Amino acid sequence: MMRILVTGSKGIVGLKLVSELEKKGHSVFGVDILHHPGEIGYVQVMSHEPWKYSRCDIGEYRQIERIFDMAGPFDLVYNCAAEFGRWNGEDYYEQMWKSNLIGLKNIIRLQEKHHFKLIHFSSSEVYGDYMDIMHEDVMDKHVIYQMNDYAISKRANEMQIRNSRIMYGTETVLVRLFNTYGPGEYYHPYRSVNCKFCYHALFGLPVQVFQGFYRSSTYIDDCVRTLANISNNFIDGRIYNIGSSQYHDIETLADIIWKYTGADKSLIEYKDCEVLTTKVKKVDNSLAVRELGHEETVSLEDGVKKTIDWMRDYYRL
Repeated sequence: MMRILVTGSKGIVGLKLVSELEKKGHSVFGVDILHHPGEIGYVQVMSHEPWKYSRCDIGEYRQIERIFDMAGPFDLVYNCAAEFGRWNGEDYYEQMWKSNLIGLKNIIRLQEKHHFKLIHFSSSEVYGDYMDIMHEDVMDKHVIYQMNDYAISKRANEMQIRNSRIMYGTETVLVRLFNTYGPGEYYHPYRSVNCKFCYHALFGLPVQVFQGFYRSSTYIDDCVRTLANISNNFIDGRIYNIGSSQYHDIETLADIIWKYTGADKSLIEYKDCEVLTTKVKKVDNSLAVRELGHEETVSLEDGVKKTIDWMRDYYRL
């Protein structure tokens, strides 16, 4: 059993990751920017449950240091906390740069002090304008231009980790997630294209579908199982693509959703391009398959149906 800290533990990935790690017998503590009933620091109010969660902004060093002082030590840290998404990064760039860059730097400083192993969440966005199959070593061989602030922040994270490993011998694994979707991803305008399309179809809202764009959509449960497996197979310095081989264009995704929901097709406006957005994301996930047992158990069509069914229940439709 390991003592594990998961930052961003209330997000779609973090929440399921905590559960999966606990199934493996690990002791897991979570932090996120939300208050949780009964949690005020040292004391659990009106509860006999062990203290397993605290509000914490990793962009504030005192707050994350407090977690290590009060709830540590930790053997392993999964850093899921981040401001996510290219348009979110444009509209809320102050929070994005603080959470993603300063937040990781705070964790690295604590890693250099406490010597825990780190699993940091990067993104498929770092592959930028690359038009071929995305192997983990692409950026060692080609000049890649990241196409938005969010992508730049995630690539900068990878450089922060590289420098700390060289200077201080810290031990870190990087994971690059590809279009993770599924039940538990409640809607807001900056969510994944899968989530956005499902919500818009269910509520009869117009949506733009950009033609000629391709993605590798990864079902959340398949993604999380693979992430949790790193806890028992940590190889320092590894970079893993965590993504699906189910490669599809965005029009196909929209077709599946509109067929299953029965939504009016006049809601869809087809457009030719979206500025500074990667057209092609085709992943090579063979390293994760080989070393982490990554397995795809849910097809895109079934995953979309599960997501829509969850949304219907969640929003009481």
